[in-house]
Amino acid sequence: MYKTDSSLIEKCRTLRKKGFTLGDIIKATKLPKTTIFDHIQDIPLSVERKREIQEDSIKRITEFSRKRKGKCLFGRVVPKPEGWTKKLIFLTAHFMFDGEISKGSCIYNNRNKSLIDHVKSLMGKVFNLQPYDWFNKDTGVRRISYHYVELADYIREKARELKIYIKIAALSEKKIFLKAFFDDEGSVHFDKKLVRGYQHNLEILKLIQDLLKDFDIESKIDEKYKEIVISRKPNLIKFRDRINFSKGIYINPARKNSIWKKKLEKRKILDYLINSYQK
Repeated sequence: MYKTDSSLIEKCRTLRKKGFTLGDIIKATKLPKTTIFDHIQDIPLSVERKREIQEDSIKRITEFSRKRKGKCLFGRVVPKPEGWTKKLIFLTAHFMFDGEISKGSCIYNNRNKSLIDHVKSLMGKVFNLQPYDWFNKDTGVRRISYHYVELADYIREKARELKIYIKIAALSEKKIFLKAFFDDEGSVHFDKKLVRGYQHNLEILKLIQDLLKDFDIESKIDEKYKEIVISRKPNLIKFRDRINFSKGIYINPARKNSIWKKKLEKRKILDYLINSYQK
């Protein structure tokens, strides 16, 4: 059986009496933790020394928190694309509309699984991240969330930049932005023969209106109800042919004011609406 050298045992005890912690003694002697503990357990640290250790620990935690502000934990490296791509415009727009960008998280909510899956897929491709998934069985709303401070800081800044960039972007990129808005915030009102898009931010509504003009689509902003409205057959046809809703975007048939009472794609209802006009 291995026996620890008496000089090392004495060194352990001397260091302990000087206020060294168990970790400090391990570093100094290179002995196993259990071996050291057996020989110093009868030598407690003073109250003053314990207080010093506690204060040092608090300082280290505070300094670590200060340094990692806006950064992920070790091993979580979030890519930050510099330029604009169609995938990045798609993701940023959806987080702006049916999503949330908080201090440390990016969250996306939607009832349509196709949109949730698309956002999840592109987040994996662009940022190499997988989300936390949540599903509300009562409402049918799905939520995916990404809890990374670095990602939240990045997406928040890109959302600010996108509101400027999209004004001068190519039509194909403007279409992605508009489609994201109407997929998230849009609806088709069959009786009143119009397409609506809700947004509490009037600045966003004005931006949407300006982008629609680039596709020769006229619209009106209702500031009272905070929505943008597209009406009249020519504008509705242009919206369908040039923007439209994505495939797999369905209405909520459980809504009390729904006239359909069944699961229908918004783009299908838009076709019904346009075809309802007398020729």
